[in-house]
Amino acid sequence: MMTISLIVPCYNEEEALPIFYTETKKVLEGMECDHELIFINDGSKDGTLSILRDLAAKDEKVTYLSFSRNFGKEAAMYAGFSNARGEFVAVMDADMQDPPALLPEMLKKLMDGEYDSVATCRKTRKGEPPIRSWFARMFYRIINKISDADIVDGARDFRLMRREMVEAIVEMGEYNRFSKGIFGWIGFKTYWLAYENVNRVAGETKWSFWKLLKYAIDGIINFSQAPLAVASWFGMLMTFVSFVAIIFIVVRRLAFGDPVTGWASTVCIITFIGGIQLFCMGIMGQYISKTYLEVKKRPHYIVSETNREDMKRIK
Repeated sequence: MMTISLIVPCYNEEEALPIFYTETKKVLEGMECDHELIFINDGSKDGTLSILRDLAAKDEKVTYLSFSRNFGKEAAMYAGFSNARGEFVAVMDADMQDPPALLPEMLKKLMDGEYDSVATCRKTRKGEPPIRSWFARMFYRIINKISDADIVDGARDFRLMRREMVEAIVEMGEYNRFSKGIFGWIGFKTYWLAYENVNRVAGETKWSFWKLLKYAIDGIINFSQAPLAVASWFGMLMTFVSFVAIIFIVVRRLAFGDPVTGWASTVCIITFIGGIQLFCMGIMGQYISKTYLEVKKRPHYIVSETNREDMKRIK
């Protein structure tokens, strides 16, 4: 019998976990396949780990990995991909914003043989603050134009994949991970399943506006060299403008004998050019910092506790 591995990253989800487990088990047990639930405790500070221990004690199909600290959702997903054993692998959030009821439909679509992955996206952003929705739409529009990542607007991490696709994701062992971009970059055929936005069943979101903005910037830097090109074009543009300004000043001085006056305009020009230089240096600094983290070859995660001995504790 084929097996579905369900990867569930958890960070301070003690309120949502019991609800998620109950609803998801109902769906999985009604499907004509075996399953395993892999919960990743990403350094939670509440009772998440205690709940996972209890679930693992009463259900042999539950596996949990508990990180030594908070490594982030990307590391949690990578840990799940590295340890999943099923022919099909899914990623879901524990807050019930990824409806478990969609799993049978997703599996049926994969079983047809035409697609390697069934991914989900939201039909609307109903319930989100307008400014956050606007920035999200702009992000998807920009990253699809300047990179090879193919990301649908409103895309969720919730997707069901064949084993071949998961193995390709694991092979991309980069430290600075942006899974939405990786899913699109590896190029497997994906079917997009749209559904209405669902609110959290319990607890509070861990993604503030600034965390999402940082995540978006990381995604652009990880999958595009366009910002470096922008810095280069800025440099050439300012060089050209400066050259034209020098010619203008020299000609005016020779033709009219008009000395250059006004410290205010000089200060404004110096400040403007200095700002452009710092902006370009900041762009280059982002790429250098990513390279610095990659060359150190630090592990993506460190597991401090698990109920399965064959789990990869450091990777």
